[in-house]
Amino acid sequence: MSYDLVVWVGKRPADAAEADERYEEVMDLLESNADNTPPNPRLVAYGAALVRRWPELDDAFDSPWVVSPLLADAVGDVFPFSIDSSRADEVAPYAARLAAEQGLTCYDPQEGALRP
Repeated sequence: MSYDLVVWVGKRPADAAEADERYEEVMDLLESNADNTPPNPRLVAYGAALVRRWPELDDAFDSPWVVSPLLADAVGDVFPFSIDSSRADEVAPYAARLAAEQGLTCYDPQEGALRP
């Protein structure tokens, strides 16, 4: 089981309805991106900060990341990633705060809500 977050580059939605709509848009863009646009440098920097805190799955037995490399699913301005559900309470709040500190939007599809 995993706990998923989606981080994207762009203006933070004003409310829950706008966040849900934007989430659907970014996921559609992600699925339709046939040319595999490289991840935005801001997302690369964000992912690198997460990996500095918790190493990649290949590097650490107790890594919270479900996929390695962590940025494997990042495309363009969208970065969906999964956290091992047993570590979600520890990792998700930090990941959301870090996204906010870096001016990125963090969306929690399980809750249908922006974080933090």
